[in-house]
Amino acid sequence: MEIAVFSSRSYDRSFLEAANAKGGNRHHLQFLEATLTLQTVSLAAGSDAICCFVNDSLDRPVVEALSRLGVRLIALRSAGFNHVDLQAAESAGIRVARVPAYSPEAIAEHTLALILCLNRKIHRAYVRVREGNFALDGLLGFNLCARTVGIVGTGKIGAALSKILSGFGCRVVAHDPVPNPSLADMGVEYLPLDDLLGAADIISLHCPLTPDTHHMIDKAALGRVRNGVMLINTSRGAVIDTRAVIEGLKSGKIGSLGLDVYEEEGDLFFRDLSGQMLQDDVFARLLTFPNVLITGHQGFFTQEALEAIADVTIENASSFETCGRAAYPVGTERLA
Repeated sequence: MEIAVFSSRSYDRSFLEAANAKGGNRHHLQFLEATLTLQTVSLAAGSDAICCFVNDSLDRPVVEALSRLGVRLIALRSAGFNHVDLQAAESAGIRVARVPAYSPEAIAEHTLALILCLNRKIHRAYVRVREGNFALDGLLGFNLCARTVGIVGTGKIGAALSKILSGFGCRVVAHDPVPNPSLADMGVEYLPLDDLLGAADIISLHCPLTPDTHHMIDKAALGRVRNGVMLINTSRGAVIDTRAVIEGLKSGKIGSLGLDVYEEEGDLFFRDLSGQMLQDDVFARLLTFPNVLITGHQGFFTQEALEAIADVTIENASSFETCGRAAYPVGTERLA
C-alpha cells in the first residue's frame, strides 16, 4: 500500500521503516516533512493512505480533498483524534485509525519530571550553577510526600501517574466521568471537579479535548484553586485557557506551571524556530515567567513509545489492506 507520511521527522522515518520491515516491507512509505493542510494535501496524490500526527489538519475540506485523490485510510500516529472531522471521513468513505495506547508511562513519567523540576527549581538551579552562582535563595521547594495531587482524567496515562505519585506518598484525588475501579482500590479518591480544584496542591490534566473539556481550566476554575497551586498540562493545549492562566501567574494564584502542550502549538512545535522571532505574543509572554516550564510536546518521546506507535500504525495499514478495516479504528473506547 502507498502511504504518505505527513509531518515526518527523522525519528518517524527510523521507527516506521523498522516496523514496516518487520512485516516484510509490505508498504511503500513516502515521508513528507510538510504539515497536512489544504495547501499541501495534493502531496498525497497516488497514495492509498496517509499517516498523520497531532498538528496535521484533517477538517472537512482536507478530508474531501483526500477522498478526491483516492485516499481510503487515515492512519493517525496518536491517540487523540480531535483534529479529525470524523463525519466528513465517514461521508467520504475514508476509514480513520489511531494508536489508542502506546506508552502511558512515557507521558506519566514526563509529567512527574515537570512536577519535580518546577518544585525543586531544577531549571533555574542548572543555569545558576553554570554561571558560578551556588546561592540557594529562591530555590525553596516542598516535599511531595503527603501533598494532595489532583488528576483530571484517569485513563491509561492518568492511572499510570496515580500509581507513581502514590509511591511518593502523595494523597491522590481524581476526577473522571468514568472512575477507574483499580485506582479506587488503591486509595485514589474521586471527587467532583470543583472539589478537586479546591483540594489539590498540584493539578495534572490528562483528559481528551472535547467540547466539554475545552478551556476546562479558565478564569472561573482558577478562582476555585488553592493559592500557589502547581498546574501541569500534558494532555491537549486547549484544555486550559492560556490567557486566564497568564493572569493567574501574574496574580500568584498559580505558583508554577508546567506545559508539554499549547493550544496554538501547531505553528510552533516540532520544528526549529531558534533563528526566528516568535510571532505568538501569548506564548512569548509565558516564557517570561521564571516559574513556567514548557517542553515542546515531547512527553511521548521515548524509545518504547515510538516503537509502539510505529508498530500499531503499520498494523493498522496492513489490517486495512487485508480486510478493509484497520486494527484500531477510531471508536468510542476511552482515550489513553
